[in-house]
Amino acid sequence: MRVLVVEDEHALADAVARGLRREGMAVDVAYDGDTGWEKASITRYDVVVLDRDLPGMHGDELCGQIVSAGGTTRVLMLTASGTLADKVDGLSRGADDYLAKPFDFPELVARCRALGRRATPAVPPQLVAGDVVLDPARRTVTRAGRPIELTRKEFGVLEVLLAARGAVVSSEELLERVWDENADPFTTTVRVTVMTLRKKLGEPGVIETVVGAGYRVPAAGG
Repeated sequence: MRVLVVEDEHALADAVARGLRREGMAVDVAYDGDTGWEKASITRYDVVVLDRDLPGMHGDELCGQIVSAGGTTRVLMLTASGTLADKVDGLSRGADDYLAKPFDFPELVARCRALGRRATPAVPPQLVAGDVVLDPARRTVTRAGRPIELTRKEFGVLEVLLAARGAVVSSEELLERVWDENADPFTTTVRVTVMTLRKKLGEPGVIETVVGAGYRVPAAGG
């Protein structure tokens, strides 16, 4: 899941980003509204965690820009004021959810995950390919009932491939969905991650390489 955190308090923005990355999300950060819009306009984010009181473009305006641009990006608005009137005002501007500061981090994670599910096509609670079962909520993977320990990036790659339901996913798309803007587009990190993921999943192989196109996990009967 790709997330953009737009928050002018640098320490808070960086702390939120670190925490979400530990939860397996790919996170970018903007410290003002103008930079937030620049990033949101060129990258497809699942969720934007948006502070209202931003320098440059105000958070309310940025929310409106994201909503009017269409797409599937969901907005979680943050604010120092948690009154009902402020909540109603934020939601009326197109925000999908609203969280008052200070907030409990586990609640922020849960809300981001819920919005992320709404930002992507509906998928079953568990993603299955043959005897491989991935549970996004529990962050677990098993094969033939045997638990498989994956890194956050390996889990993210497998989740994207399984959610594609047999479609080919390019290395560029995996880089965009699983890593963040700091990833080098010319790096071999995707190839290396897929290689280690294959080793952990074992035989028979689950992930196919489609030469010149990317990777796929064949759907049942595919």
